[in-house]
Amino acid sequence: MDLLILVVIVIFLIFAFVVLRGAPYLPTLNTQVEQALDLLDLKPGQTLLELGSGDGRFLKSAAERGIRSIGFELNPLLVLWTKLYLWRYRKLVQIKWGDFWRAEWPKSDGMYVFLLERYMNKLDKKVIQYSNGQSYKLVSYGYVIPGKKPTKSIKGLRLYTFN
Repeated sequence: MDLLILVVIVIFLIFAFVVLRGAPYLPTLNTQVEQALDLLDLKPGQTLLELGSGDGRFLKSAAERGIRSIGFELNPLLVLWTKLYLWRYRKLVQIKWGDFWRAEWPKSDGMYVFLLERYMNKLDKKVIQYSNGQSYKLVSYGYVIPGKKPTKSIKGLRLYTFN
């Protein structure tokens, strides 16, 4: 019984720690996944970057469209789950375990995030730096980038275009 309690505490701490770096694990609903991918309008062969890839459902939908995707996830349990869950898409999907704020982001054509409001200014600055003056698309679920007008919005999803 003591081992079970310890395991539960460790799992709780892993999930709680992630909140300090971006957002808690809250899966995007399947309808919003499809709408977000439609907003990004990436074509097969293009690359999507997801910051906080959770259980991998967004990456899976992107792979089903032929879109290469790279997901960053801080929670090692979710990284392991996603690698197993998306094994059949391993040629299109890459999962990186780590803190996306500290990592060097690989080149991509668009980005999806579901972060907490308090991180949106920081994200804006990092994406401006990352896009390096090139046109770049980002979809945020739930939260706005303060002072930036979305190019398009659908039911809590906001498309931002960086130039």
